[in-house]
Amino acid sequence: MNRIAVVAAALIVTRWAAQLWLDHLNQRHVRAHANAVPDAFRGVMDDATYAKSVQYTLANSRFSQFEATFDLVVLLAVLFSGVLPWAFQSFQAQLGASAWAMAAFLFVVFTVISFASLPLQWWGQFRLEARFGFNTTTQTTWWLDRVKGLLLGAVLGIPLLVLVLKCFEWAGNAWWLWACAVMLAFQLLMSVLAPVLILPLFNKLTPLPDGSLRDRLLSLAQKTNFRAASIQVMDGSKRSKHSNAFFTGFGRLRKIVLFDTLIEQLAEPELEAILAHEIGHWKKRHIPKLLALSAAGMLAMLAAIAWLARQEWFAGAFGFDPGGITPVLLLFGLLSGAVMFWLSPLTHWWSRRYEYEADAYAKETVGAAAPLIDALRKANAKNLSNLTPHPIYSGFYYSHPTLLERERALSQA
Repeated sequence: MNRIAVVAAALIVTRWAAQLWLDHLNQRHVRAHANAVPDAFRGVMDDATYAKSVQYTLANSRFSQFEATFDLVVLLAVLFSGVLPWAFQSFQAQLGASAWAMAAFLFVVFTVISFASLPLQWWGQFRLEARFGFNTTTQTTWWLDRVKGLLLGAVLGIPLLVLVLKCFEWAGNAWWLWACAVMLAFQLLMSVLAPVLILPLFNKLTPLPDGSLRDRLLSLAQKTNFRAASIQVMDGSKRSKHSNAFFTGFGRLRKIVLFDTLIEQLAEPELEAILAHEIGHWKKRHIPKLLALSAAGMLAMLAAIAWLARQEWFAGAFGFDPGGITPVLLLFGLLSGAVMFWLSPLTHWWSRRYEYEADAYAKETVGAAAPLIDALRKANAKNLSNLTPHPIYSGFYYSHPTLLERERALSQA
């Protein structure tokens, strides 16, 4: 291999080694606290649930190590076996080099690569999650989800790729600025359409029935001037016993969505606190800030792609003829994760700041910290969350503060 290929391989292997080291570090840290419930969590989990959460964490960690090694082998094989240049030339020979043909090529390659991990995804759902009592989905639903995802990817992803490739053809050296505008417009459009057109394809949404819970949540929304078209209950139990809550959409299309599993797990004051937390993200303008950060990241990414497209050594290092944008997009998509991995502590630090702010807003809005703390404790117990992650591990993988960190912040605020 030439120097560029060696550097790329080194980046990929280094990320893999770091992932295994982080998992090992976290496993040791969890085992060191496994003998008994730590004093800080004695009111959160009983001994049996805590022991089960430790087992769940360790099982997930071992599975994560296997996945990382499997992904490493697949990625190295794809990049350095010569199969990509061969597939590219074969595709061009059969379908030509139009934007539609090149977009289809990119979609097919990434889809085929993703197929390699299907057995691991299946095992994670029907063996690992089932072993700890979380899996509630059926084989039919699971496979239908993948088929729907594939079709949606083709219907939405290929036209988007065509527009990006057309920007390269039409806009000269400034193509990446136009491509960024196209992708941002697509992102905003999907944030509006996804709750209406896509989410119902996978889950059933029903209005929250009349009653005290609905009255309480609507009163909270009115109190905080949070406009929502409706409060919906999503059949999360169709796939898993894990729970969540979120709001989606903008303006008149905004929906408050509660998993049915969450409603079963929490009392009404706790659900109100959870919703207040979500409204806190809106009140603190976290959504537009994250969109702005995403736009900046997208602009930087496309600028890097534009620069690499002008460097003959980049595509040539992996067997492609220089000059085309399609191989550069493909290679960047495959290699970017080895670089972005090292930025995850920064993005997670940013995300955790917002979580603290939303927690503080929820405490102020409902008038006490106890409902949110109780909700977080129950959610962590029901989801068998890792209560004692290693700080370095959580820095790389946790977008939310740990339960203990959130309780401390709420108690001090």
